Amino acid sequence: MKKIVLGFSGGLDTTYCVKYLSEDKGYEVHSVIVNTGGFTGEELKKIEEHAYGLGVKTHTTVNAVHSYYNSIIRYLVYGNVLKNNTYPLSVSAERLSQALHIAEHVKKLQADAVAHGSTGAGNDQVRFDMIFHIMIPGVEIITPIRDLKLSREAEIAYLKEKGVQMNFEKAVYSINKGLWGTSVGGKETLSSKGMLPEEAWPTQVTASEAREIKLSFTKGELTGVDDKTFTHPVEAIQYLQSIAGPYGIGRDIHVGDTIIGIKGRVGFEAAAPMVILKAHHALEKHVLTKWQLNWKDQLAQFYGNWLHEGQILDPVMRNIEAFLESSQQNITGEVFIQLLPYRFQVIGIASPYDLMNSKFGKYGEMNTGFTGEDVRGFSKIFGNQVAIHHLVNKQA
Repeated sequence: MKKIVLGFSGGLDTTYCVKYLSEDKGYEVHSVIVNTGGFTGEELKKIEEHAYGLGVKTHTTVNAVHSYYNSIIRYLVYGNVLKNNTYPLSVSAERLSQALHIAEHVKKLQADAVAHGSTGAGNDQVRFDMIFHIMIPGVEIITPIRDLKLSREAEIAYLKEKGVQMNFEKAVYSINKGLWGTSVGGKETLSSKGMLPEEAWPTQVTASEAREIKLSFTKGELTGVDDKTFTHPVEAIQYLQSIAGPYGIGRDIHVGDTIIGIKGRVGFEAAAPMVILKAHHALEKHVLTKWQLNWKDQLAQFYGNWLHEGQILDPVMRNIEAFLESSQQNITGEVFIQLLPYRFQVIGIASPYDLMNSKFGKYGEMNTGFTGEDVRGFSKIFGNQVAIHHLVNKQA
């Protein structure tokens, strides 16, 4: 019997895939779920029970939270990456981590085929397929929902006929939770106008009093919140989320270009990611030179766009990651943030590498590092070529 590895979430689409692949196509189905921070232990246990109840041969849970951070998220922080200046790549980044781990599981089991539950409408189908083609070339990729062009109603009818019992009620809002944020889709995001109502957000606003917090960074990574230090930045992110999430911080609607050429809208909440990115950027602005910041911005924008489009395995990404990591050597210090309902503000930073140093002068006031005559000469030389250009063109 041929083996197939199925990326499994326990939802309608992947539930259909188990039954279709095992009973209609005769595969020995091995399900795998890759946890990138979106599931509790209890939820993972229920998904495992559901998989075995459907008849899978084996079910594997991969804890990828730390590897997800180490291989992807930390570079998004180093680059202050926000897609279209808005979205912290909450879902697109985790899909790549999931695809890579599924491919490794295929290799481990020496499976003949791999399957996922993507439809033909979005980005995920490209991300999964492309990584599988690169990582496990020659392994057949099967996508029943996409290939059969199935409607939700057709899937439900099929599963009921097979005697599957599960909650077939479609949630009003589709929610995808991970370490780096939660996406929220509903009727309001299907058109070009509309904001998600308060009840649609997974994290409700329960904090109302202003609160000041301190974030500690070590070489660009979050290592402490207030007086707590953490052995790994994942724990710091999760702790910060528990503090900032109840303020309703990090809610927005992202309008994006899909890989397949259509535009779409999706809601998201990402309290910890948004606070971390803005705090990290504030620290960088104090510590890095203007040309370091300039080139970082350019490379990071490309990195975020190429990551969003699934190109995590392109060797140029390793080149950019090397630059980003090199840029973080002095990004150490503390950033002070004020949290308020639905918003936050950076109050300031403290770092031994702060280039805003009164020893060398105060902006808009007297400078101690040079004289007015120095500036007079510098200004003439600095604009010399442009002055020559204008003189020549006036004479021509």
